[in-house]
Amino acid sequence: MRRRIISLTVLAALVATVLFALPLGIAVLKYYHDDATADLERAADAAALAVSDALATGRTPIVPPPEDDDEAEGVVGVYAPDGRLLAGHGPATGGALERQAASATLDVVTGHEGDDRVLAVPVISGSRVTGVVRAALPESALTLRIALTWHGMAGLAIVAIGASWLMARRFTTRLVRPLEELATAAGRLGDGDFTVRGPRAGIAEIDRVGEALDTTAARIGSTLERERAFSAEASHQLRTPLTGLRLQLEAALETPGADPLAAIRAGIASADRLERTIEDLLALGRERRAPRAELDLDALLEEVREAGEALLSPHGRTLRIIRQEPPPARVAAAAVRQVLGVLLDNAATHGRGTVTLVARDAGDTLAIDVADEGPDLGETNPFATAASGHGIGLRLARSLAEAEGGRLRLSRPDPPTFTLLLPATEV
Repeated sequence: MRRRIISLTVLAALVATVLFALPLGIAVLKYYHDDATADLERAADAAALAVSDALATGRTPIVPPPEDDDEAEGVVGVYAPDGRLLAGHGPATGGALERQAASATLDVVTGHEGDDRVLAVPVISGSRVTGVVRAALPESALTLRIALTWHGMAGLAIVAIGASWLMARRFTTRLVRPLEELATAAGRLGDGDFTVRGPRAGIAEIDRVGEALDTTAARIGSTLERERAFSAEASHQLRTPLTGLRLQLEAALETPGADPLAAIRAGIASADRLERTIEDLLALGRERRAPRAELDLDALLEEVREAGEALLSPHGRTLRIIRQEPPPARVAAAAVRQVLGVLLDNAATHGRGTVTLVARDAGDTLAIDVADEGPDLGETNPFATAASGHGIGLRLARSLAEAEGGRLRLSRPDPPTFTLLLPATEV
């Protein structure tokens, strides 16, 4: 790209120089030819004035030297009407131009004789032609003047093209370097470095590309971080139904005379809950915020009751569900089910006694409290992840609640009571 930009810049400068130099060169050529004719005419007129008296009286004329010895004015000679050279420099016998001037039909006669540019003017006394003044300039001298000027123009053109090349290299470096840095940054982004940031070049178009790259890197990094966190937390969440299934099977094995069919049915129910949990987590991982259907709280509480009994019964504990005229809400049933599943698992693992779930009206909010008879949590932050991994499920539950526009908090440390707050639907 760098070479292409430089080549195009130099080519543009070359084309512009040629388009400008051609008419200028033609103008220079015409100017020098016209200037040479003017010089010859001026020299011939000056000589004609100087020798007119001598020619009129029959004396031998004396040709004055050119002013300041300027050879550019040409060589001057004075001829008699019959073509003889009387004074000055020139061929001994005048040619066709001198004879034409001697006929007095023209004031000035110009042309070429050999390698000379010649101008002849008649010298007239009264009505009689007394002589002819001939001024000549070698074509080589005129050609040399034109060639020197053209060479000077060519030198200036080379300098201009060279300057264009240098400027193109400088500006190309300034233009291409940020693009190369952008390409490097894009490569690092493709390799998984989401901290990469695009360079700023002071060029609006390139800076906009850099800003877009920064936004993309930040967005991909944030998305990947959320996906990884969700995967880790979701894998922890899957342990709840697995734990219930294990406890049911262990209880069936350790209880003499237990009905194996009942244990199998309970195991199948736990496997169904595990499958539903997996489906919920996959759906929540892909789902974007969108209008929700109204939550079927009765069906949800029945599912929670079954799951809670499977967790608590092997430990001789019970689950009590209380409804206190809860308002309707439009939230994802999968998210609420998983949040309550986390709270029940937390109560079964770390709590004691009866677990109480209360669905109530909290103004413009649907509140669901999950409490047990466990020890006072005091100043402990249950949402902080401990080194042992405790707290991962509660953190996932909080993120799911916030994704639905709600909140999950520890409303009372003694007895431990967690409250899920969800926005109620306006009736």
